[in-house]
Order: sequence, then structure tokens, then C-alpha cells
Amino acid sequence: MTPQDTAPAEPARFDAVELIRRKRDGGELEPAAVDWLLQAYTDGEVAEEQMAALAMAVFFRGLSRTELARWTAAMIASGERLDFSGLSRPTVDKHSTGGVGDKITLPLAPLVAACGVAVPQLSGRGLGHTGGTLDKLEAIPGWRAALSNADMLAQLKDVGAVICAAGSGLAPADKKLYALRDVTGTVESIPLIASSIMSKKIAEGTSALVLDVKVGSGAFMKTAEQARELAVTMVGLGQDAGVTTVALLTRMSSPLGLTAGNALEVAESVDVLAGGGPADVVELTLALAREMLGAAGRSDVDPAEALADGRAMDVWRRMVTAQGGDPDAPLPRARETEVVRAGADGVLTSVDAMAVGLAAWRLGAGRARREDSVQAGAGVQLHAQAGDRVRAGDPLFTLHTDTPERFDRARAALDGGWSVGEAAVDLEPLVLDRIG
Repeated sequence: MTPQDTAPAEPARFDAVELIRRKRDGGELEPAAVDWLLQAYTDGEVAEEQMAALAMAVFFRGLSRTELARWTAAMIASGERLDFSGLSRPTVDKHSTGGVGDKITLPLAPLVAACGVAVPQLSGRGLGHTGGTLDKLEAIPGWRAALSNADMLAQLKDVGAVICAAGSGLAPADKKLYALRDVTGTVESIPLIASSIMSKKIAEGTSALVLDVKVGSGAFMKTAEQARELAVTMVGLGQDAGVTTVALLTRMSSPLGLTAGNALEVAESVDVLAGGGPADVVELTLALAREMLGAAGRSDVDPAEALADGRAMDVWRRMVTAQGGDPDAPLPRARETEVVRAGADGVLTSVDAMAVGLAAWRLGAGRARREDSVQAGAGVQLHAQAGDRVRAGDPLFTLHTDTPERFDRARAALDGGWSVGEAAVDLEPLVLDRIG
């Protein structure tokens, strides 16, 4: 037998234009074609305009269950996979689809770690009206998001929790495709959203995952039907990959808690860890903690006890310190504030999450482009939530920014975003459904 006879076969090659036509016309891509497409795009062999056309075809035609599973696997295979099997405790992660005032990761990760489960939380930065977890934590003086894989593993062994940026080696195909979707109008595709989220989470190496899929005006998914479809799709991808996966559908028609903005949300999270904080933030933190502990096989542990006795706060302080932050340092404060007041007596019947999120963004708490900077102290502080009774002249919102010329546009974002009336408010439950 000659050496040529034993050489590995060349991987199959395909014509990108033919694959675009096939998907455009409603056809299905075979597994080898999906593998080739994602790797060739990552390597620069498939041009940006070709992948943009194919993403638009997927936007309109979708992906079958088989295609989607292979698409996700191909994005994982484009980079490295982390391995936490050497840890002495089980691992579980949480992913939120994003909302206004969604600071839940900050108290949740140390709380679950305080209950004996390791939490490797790879997070991102905000874009638009939804704040990013890393932006919030970077308001803490000295805190750093970038960790090597070795540092991440060491911190999990020592502290039990880490919140950091995903390394460049994790699902690079997704990173490239995500940036393309952002500028080609193909973000709102459930198969592409699901594969983007789950490729990173599966590659991360956690053995269990809890998804917080937001529903409402301040969320990516505006209706329960859309959110349920996304949740079912992601849970299926996780389970197919051997990751214990469940999802909660949670309300995002109004902001979570009483703050939207980076340092403001850190302060509120610390209040929760200290035994206080808004009731809705505490409720959702505990609901997700119970799901995470159950998925990791520790449903016998009550996270409410770890929150009440200070163990979660201890882990928070160690986690922040391990990443160079000073948990005792004063948080940044905006140089300028302006108050929006109630014009009449009555019940605050609604506070629209999108309106508050846009106001916080316009004040400097968010970014329009990935390269934009954010103001750590900017944002919106709420003095009442839907259902609360207010009097004329009471403060409803305090706007925070370093650049007062932003106030006019922030106030404009809030116009029509809240209402005062006499009728009692019948609020939806915070947790709307559970999948998986």
C-alpha cells in the first residue's frame, strides 16, 4: 500500500453561490455543506457578501432541526472547547437574552457558588438599550474582564464563581457571523440567535445551563410566542449536546428593579447581596438560583439561606477581588442629575422598559457601536414601580449623566413611557413559563 493510499481524504468542498441558491429556494444543506460553509467563512474563503446573502436566506427560510444542530456544532468546532471536568464540584451557567435593568448575573453567580456549585459565567458587553454585564462590572475600580483559561479555572477552584469575557478562541465563527448579522438586518432570526448563544455556551464546557428568555417591550422577543419558540429551540440544542438545559420565560415589559445603568446596577446588586434590594430582583435571582442548583443536582440546597446569612456576599467580595477589583471602593457617580416628576396624584399604572432603556442609552450608559465607550455613572434611577401610588410632584425618575446636553433626548425617550391613573394595576407574574 502506497503512502498516498493511507493519506486522509480531502474535506469536501462546496460552491458558496450554490448553497445560497439552495437555501434561498427552501432547500436543506447537508451536514458536510454546513461544516464547510462555517469553516470557510471563518477562514475568509467565503466572502462577507456571500455569507450576508446566506444569512438573509436563513432569515426567511429558517433551518431544520438537523441543519441547526449541525450549524451549532460547526460553530463550536471552529474554535476551542473548555473543560471543567477536573473541578471538585458540578458546574452550571446562566444566560439571559437581555433586558433593561437586568443585573441578575451579579448577585446570582456568587449566590449559586455559595451553595456549592461552580459558576463559569462568560458574559458580554451591551449594545443599544440593553446593558452588558461586563460594562456593569467594569464600573468597579480595578475590575478586569479578560482572564486566561488557566486563570478562569484557578478562580473557579478557589472562589467558585467567575464572570469574565469569552476568549477569542471560543466559537470564532459565531463572533464573525454575529458582527455580520448586526449590520445586515439578520439579527432577528431564531435559528441564528439560538445557534449563536448555544455554540458559545456548549463550547464553554459547563455541564448544565439555565436560560432566562425575556418577554416584553424591553426584550429582544416581544411576545410570549416568540420567546417560547426561542427557548424550545435552545433547550433542544443543549440537550442534544449533552448539556442539562432548562429555560424560564420572564417578564420584561417593565424594568427589573429600580436602576438601569452600569454603576447604578452594581450598587443595587450589592444591596440584594446584603439582604435588601427590590423585591422583583430578589425574586428572580432566587428563582434562577433554584433552577441552576436543580440542574446541577443540588436541589437540596436553599439559596435563600445563603443570601440571608451573608455567604453570597462573601463570595461576591472574593470574586471581585480575584479579578483585580476593590469591593469597598466608591462606585462612579455621574456629574449631573435631573429629576422627572409625577404630574398628578394616582397609581403608576405602567413603566415601559424600552422607554427607560432608551433613556439610559441616550444618557451614556449604552453604546450604538461596539467600539463606543460608556459612562460608568450614567443611567436612570426609578423611584417607583408599576402599581405604586404617587402624588403630584413626587420624583419618578432621576436621570444621571456626565454630559448634560443628553438630558433633552433622554426625557424625550421617556415621554409616553409611563402613565399615572386611578385603576389598580394587575401585573403579570415575573416568571411566565418554564421549558425543559
